[in-house]
Amino acid sequence: MWTPTLPTSEQPRYLALVDAIAAAIECGELQVGERLPPQRRLAWALGLNPSTTQQAYREAAARHLVSGEVGRGTYVLAGSKEATLFHLKQKSLQPSLIDLSTNVPVIDPDNHDVENSLRALMQEDQVRSLEHYLNADALLRARAHGAAWFSHRGLHLGASQLMLCGGAQQGLFVLLLSLCQAGEPVLVEALTAPGVKAACRQLRLPLHGIAQDRQGILPDDLDRVARATGARVVVLTPTLQNPTGACMSRERQQAVAEVVHRHGLVLIEDDVYGALTDQPPLWPLLGQQGILVSSLSKTVGAGLRLGWIVADPALLAKVDPHAQATHWQVSPLNLQIACRWIADGTAARRLAWQRQEVEQRWRLARKVFDDQQVYSPHPSPHIWVSCPGPAQTLVQRCRANAVEVVPAEVFAVKQSDLAAVRISLSAASSRAQLKQALERVAQAMEVS
Repeated sequence: MWTPTLPTSEQPRYLALVDAIAAAIECGELQVGERLPPQRRLAWALGLNPSTTQQAYREAAARHLVSGEVGRGTYVLAGSKEATLFHLKQKSLQPSLIDLSTNVPVIDPDNHDVENSLRALMQEDQVRSLEHYLNADALLRARAHGAAWFSHRGLHLGASQLMLCGGAQQGLFVLLLSLCQAGEPVLVEALTAPGVKAACRQLRLPLHGIAQDRQGILPDDLDRVARATGARVVVLTPTLQNPTGACMSRERQQAVAEVVHRHGLVLIEDDVYGALTDQPPLWPLLGQQGILVSSLSKTVGAGLRLGWIVADPALLAKVDPHAQATHWQVSPLNLQIACRWIADGTAARRLAWQRQEVEQRWRLARKVFDDQQVYSPHPSPHIWVSCPGPAQTLVQRCRANAVEVVPAEVFAVKQSDLAAVRISLSAASSRAQLKQALERVAQAMEVS
């Protein structure tokens, strides 16, 4: 059993233990995926109160050094796992490094929509309005424009069914904070987005994964896990699921909706990629038990940081009774530009360009990799690729080839040695750069 030697100092003992865990990970004494000793056993070995080791493990998890899993113990994370995707990245020592680790929309270097919109705001003397908080008229206008935007997804909404948020990630966080108590189980895909994992860890909400196939979660397993855990809330991405790229068929959506109704679940649908497809959202099948969250970040412009939470008005009132918690994160400048773009068709034009570019890049990836290797069956900004050996080994070899990709363990709810990686196709600056990066990945896979 790993048993550190804690220094004698005035430092609180739980922090000394956290520092010992960090040092052991850094020097390799604790390996990635290794299980830490049970809290009570380690407390006994070190002569500490069990509450001290419990506090230390919680702090280590908050620092993304370890991950605790209900009924399985506490394990060492790989390079801070999903947290590494959110850290500001230092300029690489490899000038040729191509980073395909982060899901961002493709940026068109010849597009000047932002500059043109800022210039128009200056000419129309609307800059003064940006110095104030959002007023009731601005909020109502943003909800109305949001309703218009969702018509692209086949949804016909009233302004009362929408609530503003500062992007989908902030919307998901607010929903989890509002609907769940600390310690309450939350159901997600067995492979889920790093942002969902990070939010639940911060809110101390244990995750329970639902088995998946190429259409997303399996309804029978949702039924099983819901019965086993007594969970009330489930978070899913039915369209272009992150990381697998899976899309639910209408039959699968209906089967999932039946389970949701049977157990009285509240299903939060992350539809941030939905507009990149013609696939309908799951939300209309859920009635008052559904909440849809989306934004412009993955489809129109990452920097806009404007999103919407869609639900029955009564459910929205429970989420934010005073209509304050969600829209405080929205910048007046971002809101002005987003509403302008939706109204004048700029957002739709940018979406159409993004969809075309994503499809071209997805087809390029399908040419580089074997059909059996690429899990993602629909044009997607990210692909899930199986590899012949351990995912971490492929990640290291890709890095040696000056390409960054993300291993399966970053997305896994439970400790996993799944041999797969996610590759963001939209992160490369051009198709030529993407082709170069994908060929480097393929070369690294051949070595494996």
